[in-house]
Amino acid sequence: MRLLGFALLAAALGYGALCVAMLLGQRQLLYMPGATRVPATATDFALEREDAVLRGWRIGPEDGRPLLYFGGNAERVEANRADFARWFPGHRVYLLAYRGYGASDGTPAAATMKADALALYDAVAAAHDGDGVDVIGRSVGSGVASHVAGHRPVARLALITPFDDLARVAQGHYPWLPVRWLLREHYSPARDLATFGGEVLILRADRDTIVPPGRADGLAEALPTPPRVVAFADAGHNDIQQVPGYSEALSAFLR
Repeated sequence: MRLLGFALLAAALGYGALCVAMLLGQRQLLYMPGATRVPATATDFALEREDAVLRGWRIGPEDGRPLLYFGGNAERVEANRADFARWFPGHRVYLLAYRGYGASDGTPAAATMKADALALYDAVAAAHDGDGVDVIGRSVGSGVASHVAGHRPVARLALITPFDDLARVAQGHYPWLPVRWLLREHYSPARDLATFGGEVLILRADRDTIVPPGRADGLAEALPTPPRVVAFADAGHNDIQQVPGYSEALSAFLR
């Protein structure tokens, strides 16, 4: 009995250690800015916040329709410049690096990233004097983009490998942990878009093992107006942009 008691105590302590590791280490699991860092001189615009300067890139004609892009958790957003220039020739595209990414100051966290995204929208909308704003979000960026669309006027919203709620994605990866109690990084596109009235495109990767396609379907079902869903049977989470039809779906939606 004493050995059984020790075994149960060890199991409880081990489980508790896993919970603490998830609580303290979730930002390191979710955000991976290390390989994205560049010098400030490599960027061409800055967004000044109260506690940080965020930097990024602009492409396309200055008088083009504004388009905001929010990338994935390890994405160098500037790598999209050549493709986006071809795909969206009538847009002025803004690629802002999250806090801690690119040449931006600070450390990534959901609350500040969402607030920064709203500040970017406000600055861009003011600069374009009333032009409609379109938004693209990929992976974790779909959570940021959905937050913008839920709190500001957005005409068209394209979401690439999105999810309905980050907690559901995390619970699927860690079914033995009380994820909803431990999660501090909150993204809930289904909640943010509960009353969204603009057009929505969802690009789903059917072989996605990071954000399972069922989570994209959950988001589609939660939207008040059925979105346009394009599914790529041979695409995974990180290679969807290489699948035939990807660029055509995006450019046709945002034409």
